[in-house]
Amino acid sequence: MNNEHIPVLLNEVIENLNINPDGIYIDLTLGRAGHSSEILKRLSTKGKLIGFDQDIDAIQASIERLSKISSNFEVIKSNFENIKEELFKRGITKVDGILADLGVSSPQFDQGDRGFSYRFDAKLDMRMDQNANLSAYEIVNTYSLIDLTRIFREYGEEKYAYEIAKRIVREREQKPVETTFELVDIIKRSLPSKELSKKGHPAKQVFQALRIETNRELEVLETMLKDGLESSKGRMEIITFQSLEDRIVKNIFKEVSTPKATPRWIPSLPEDQEVDYQLINKKVIVASEEELKRNPRSESAKLRVIERK
Repeated sequence: MNNEHIPVLLNEVIENLNINPDGIYIDLTLGRAGHSSEILKRLSTKGKLIGFDQDIDAIQASIERLSKISSNFEVIKSNFENIKEELFKRGITKVDGILADLGVSSPQFDQGDRGFSYRFDAKLDMRMDQNANLSAYEIVNTYSLIDLTRIFREYGEEKYAYEIAKRIVREREQKPVETTFELVDIIKRSLPSKELSKKGHPAKQVFQALRIETNRELEVLETMLKDGLESSKGRMEIITFQSLEDRIVKNIFKEVSTPKATPRWIPSLPEDQEVDYQLINKKVIVASEEELKRNPRSESAKLRVIERK
């Protein structure tokens, strides 16, 4: 299996980041350094790239790749919700640009033993940080019927959340649900035949929900966005791949870039109501036809860009 990760919207990311060669840039989802390597190429000896990742395999691969370009980088093993704390440790209060690609990297999906994919039989895991305590296995085998239903419905937008959760609880009373294929089988047996005949894998939404819960993805996203905006004096770019994440990014970007309503008779905004940020793209940026042919995984990618004035 080719584990190469193709960075999505690469040209659009670089173009919209508006790179200052002497600036400090943060890649909050380093992965295999697909985006970061292109950023680092554009930095001078005064510039610096800082990458965040929780996955030790990704970190090692990135260090090897980036070292061939320049030494002006640092990799931090941490969840991106800790951006403010980690920058403070290094005496950095403001950076020139921030990027986060919220997609799970291709190697994580293609590495069967990580338990992210319904295409490979492996122990349920899904941890981005392999040292974390909570895995998909614990969620599936210990969460209550109510909590399983909730996460499948809220994080997976799964129509048959209750039916799937109910069957999981029944099955685990006999033996733990240990592998991805065991879970896929339970999901399939929980759905009516009309759902199984639809396009797309029937387990996709449940697996998405488990991954989000395992890694607290939506919770940490909100923290990262707010602290990242505070830490940036330039542009911030976020790539999302599903509607739940995109809605959070869209709403927070809109909130900080929209003035509070003022009476019509006031000719201009009072100073305390002026906004500090402006949207660079009011219409979301998506992959070109050329990129879609080259990398089908870019089909659901959406890029939003905001800038501090």
